[in-house]
Amino acid sequence: MDIESLVRTRRALHAVAELVLAGPQFRTSGTIRLRASLGGFATRAEPQVQVVGADLVAPGQRLFMERTTCASLAAAIGVAAGAPAGLYQDGSGVGPEDVIEVDPQQAHWIAHCFAAGDAALRRMFPGADPVIWPEHFDLGLTEAAVNYRVSPGDDYQAEPYAYVGPHTRQQGEFWNAPFGAVATIRELGGVDGVLTFFEQGRRLIA
Repeated sequence: MDIESLVRTRRALHAVAELVLAGPQFRTSGTIRLRASLGGFATRAEPQVQVVGADLVAPGQRLFMERTTCASLAAAIGVAAGAPAGLYQDGSGVGPEDVIEVDPQQAHWIAHCFAAGDAALRRMFPGADPVIWPEHFDLGLTEAAVNYRVSPGDDYQAEPYAYVGPHTRQQGEFWNAPFGAVATIRELGGVDGVLTFFEQGRRLIA
């Protein structure tokens, strides 16, 4: 796995999620929540925008995200680039005019990881609606004071990973991270592996 390319692509997709999808959606519809969608992720309300692989897709537009900026992408689909104002402190760290670059292979891998997490959570919690949050660019939900999430990677773990994060600190071999338990999606192997990992965490907490 080309970690450098993965990190570069993740940073770019995080920026697009924050500045081109969540920010405009918040200013138009009052929500920052995003969702997993076929091949990537999408807004939940107006404006209707989604990322499919390495493409930004909006009504009548499909733009390849190769060496571009969030400002250029937003202008092309008729929205103003910018993060949701005043809601959180962290974020992608990418400005509207910063150059971003998305590798199609890495983008599809990240999309696969989000899809695996979304499917696992819907099987574990029927009726659930997992959310992609633009602040940390992770997907998940909270149930009974436990966070169940899939991250495309971050400073803690460069590869996409699943994690179980109980609000109360746990003891034991399973809990291998400061915030709970972590396993990479590559290790887990897909939806069934992610589901098994989440269920193991829930059993140990119970």
